[in-house]
Amino acid sequence: MPKYKVAHIHEQGQDMIIFPLDARFGYMSDSDQHEELTALGFRANAAGLRGTAVAVWDAGGGRMGFMGPQQWHPFLRSINLRFVMANLNKEVYW
Repeated sequence: MPKYKVAHIHEQGQDMIIFPLDARFGYMSDSDQHEELTALGFRANAAGLRGTAVAVWDAGGGRMGFMGPQQWHPFLRSINLRFVMANLNKEVYW
């Protein structure tokens, strides 16, 4: 049974469901990343979490990779994995 700890936050008037994923996510093709993130968002919404799913991962060299709506990129650039891990507050599993 897959289980993910997520940071479900409300920022800039938006509900975000931030999934910290394994660094391997960063090496997937764009289409595979999009498919995975869409599935995670569907599962989170089905579990009762409101908002849009965002993927974050360790991109090496102290950097955080992310995938989410374009308008959220400035916010996502302003945070790091330490912030995400400190804000884990929900679990999504199926």
